[in-house]
Amino acid sequence: MPVVKIDILEGRTNEQKEKLAKSIMQAFEENQIPKEWVTIMFNENPVENWAVAGDMLSEKIKKEKK
Repeated sequence: MPVVKIDILEGRTNEQKEKLAKSIMQAFEENQIPKEWVTIMFNENPVENWAVAGDMLSEKIKKEKK
C-alpha cells in the first residue's frame, strides 16, 4: 500500500492540500493503483525549520520583504 509523505511549509489551506491530494490520487489511478490503497500525509513545517541550499528560508523571506 503506497504512503505518500509531503513535507510543506505551514500555511496552506485545507482546500489547497485537498486539491494536491486529488491530483496525486489521479496519478495513482492512471497507473491502475486503487485509491483505497493510497495514504497521503501532509507534514507542515514552520519556515524557521526550513533551509534551502544551506540558507535559512526564514532569513531569505525577511530579506525579500525589505
